[in-house]
Amino acid sequence: MSIYLELHPVSPQRRFIRQAVEVLRGGGVIVYPTDSCYALGCHIGDKEALLRISEIREVDRQHHFTLVCRDLAEVARYALVENWQYRLLRASTPGPYTFILKASKETPRRLKHERRGTIGLRIPDHPVTGMLLAELGEPIMSSTLLLPGEELPRTDAREIDHLLGRRVDMVLDGGNCGLVPTTVIDISGDRAVVVRAGRGDVSPFVDPANV
Repeated sequence: MSIYLELHPVSPQRRFIRQAVEVLRGGGVIVYPTDSCYALGCHIGDKEALLRISEIREVDRQHHFTLVCRDLAEVARYALVENWQYRLLRASTPGPYTFILKASKETPRRLKHERRGTIGLRIPDHPVTGMLLAELGEPIMSSTLLLPGEELPRTDAREIDHLLGRRVDMVLDGGNCGLVPTTVIDISGDRAVVVRAGRGDVSPFVDPANV
């Protein structure tokens, strides 16, 4: 069974955050809250943990996993960021957006989209996620907790623990995160393309000439 920890959604208990970091560094899979919905997370360098997340989600190598980062400096380490892309990122983060960018050489091959060589990156605006990333000191490999055959993410942490308690190592209960996933913006080309309209406002990324 997984470890279930109930965190304060605004002032998370640091001892619980440190327990979660130990689980991540030990090769575990956690469920944690973000500013859009709950997510599955693991250590960036752990192949087996990533495989476990893929099996829970029932996704293949064409699935865009996301690196959840502390700041733009981390994003720039794992992605190729041009000036216009940086300006968009700076104006929109932290927040409920996932950005698709060309992956850098720092990004392990298994984390990249198999055909496109891209990676999803985001900087959430949530106290639990922020403290978790600060304590870990590196990005979390992540995927929205959307179970096979379901149209909406799960938002009740106790329910998630009941469903996945034997398949994950820890569930961090940060309260209700909502049902709407991130807005996904592809900026891997020469302009921004809205791939999925979610919680984040899409208007900054829409060219008025195309409306």
